[in-house]
Amino acid sequence: MATPTIPRMPFSPVSALSPLDGRYASKLATLRPLLSEQGYMHRRVQVEVAWFIALSDAGFAELKPLTPGARTYLLGLVKNFSEADAHAIKAIEKTTNHDVKAVEYWIKSRFEGRPELMGAAEFVHFACTSEDINNTSHALQIKAARELVILPALDGLVGTLREMAHRFADVAMLSRTHGQTASPTTVGKEIANVAVRLATARERIATVALMGKMNGAVGNYNAHLAAWPDFDWEAFSRKVVESPTPLGLGLTFQPYSIQIEPHDYMAELFDALARANTILIDFARDIWGYVSLGYFKQRLKEGEIGSSTMPHKVNPIDFENAEGNLGLANAVLRHLSEKLPISRWQRDLTDSTVLRNMGVGFGYAVLAYGSLATGLSKLELNQEAITDDLDAAWEVLAEPIQTVMRRFGVQGAYEQLKEVTRGRVVTAEALHGLIRSLDIPDAEKERLLAMTPAGYTGKAAELARRV
Repeated sequence: MATPTIPRMPFSPVSALSPLDGRYASKLATLRPLLSEQGYMHRRVQVEVAWFIALSDAGFAELKPLTPGARTYLLGLVKNFSEADAHAIKAIEKTTNHDVKAVEYWIKSRFEGRPELMGAAEFVHFACTSEDINNTSHALQIKAARELVILPALDGLVGTLREMAHRFADVAMLSRTHGQTASPTTVGKEIANVAVRLATARERIATVALMGKMNGAVGNYNAHLAAWPDFDWEAFSRKVVESPTPLGLGLTFQPYSIQIEPHDYMAELFDALARANTILIDFARDIWGYVSLGYFKQRLKEGEIGSSTMPHKVNPIDFENAEGNLGLANAVLRHLSEKLPISRWQRDLTDSTVLRNMGVGFGYAVLAYGSLATGLSKLELNQEAITDDLDAAWEVLAEPIQTVMRRFGVQGAYEQLKEVTRGRVVTAEALHGLIRSLDIPDAEKERLLAMTPAGYTGKAAELARRV
């Protein structure tokens, strides 16, 4: 029997192996330039150029300060880095079989016809190990993704949740602890809970310091000191790492490392991002449940189909998609956070291939944030369903009645209410009869008789408006 052959096909979104670059490619356009391989190459060029220019300013007799024209040209290589440049580096890599060396050779190739730069070409990648370039490039990728994509997306969700918390602050809603009817709250307060949690998680993500090291093959400046033994290489490296762009990297200096930066900050960041995602999984499931109860309707979009066989359905697919993609994001992010801080002796290569999946973890998270934003924009409050649920749950007033009874020393308050309400259909009339029989002040009886499930929400509205 002939061996079946696998058909070859040109790459396009419909032939992509990952849905991030296939079905969902258009939704991740902002992230792709930052965390793709092209984005990685771009940051490597940035680091190599920053190091090269800094060396020219270090005062070495063998390397004179670059002229303004040369500096502008070098910074232009970074600013104008293109897909064509990335392909040119990949072409060099076919020969070198080393991605960082390919970047070095590409930069040197751009010196041709410029005598000043050609004369200084051997100072490109001077005294650097590949990981000096890689670790700082990864940090720059993460910095851009965090500041330009992740935090704005989370800020958008926090803003939407805050607005909903205020808008629905006074809308009384039945709680369900353990899935059972419980003390009423308000729609706004429940949304406020999530807004506060997410805002806190967002701050944890924003405040993780992004680290970078430029200290050679095993973190001791061995090659650097071999070239210039009396030069303060640690201070020089700190300046390159911490100085603001374009001539520095704008990161936090890592003074101690093996060949690789320890990646502890990455683990901290990825864990923080996963924590935010877990909060949103919780929220997506709750909204899904409220849609199922009818508390929210979903705004219809002309032409959309909810089910291939049941035309009446309007499924909460945005919240389902968000839940699924947040789970995928966390699976990748948690593997990264658990694996990356581990490296055998002074260096093994397991982190290199794993780090190339940062964009996968971030990508699924960003995809989910977009789904949540879309889903929230479609929600319409169904006041009738919420009110009907409250009106059918008079048993929730057993709590305030027995609490007032306790205040006035009525013996067996909890037990009396348990006997009347537990496992029974409770009516207003039954509760009112009990209230009238109580040995408590008349004013308190009148206050309890005036109470309804919708009015028993404590400080929920105030808390919602405060968020």
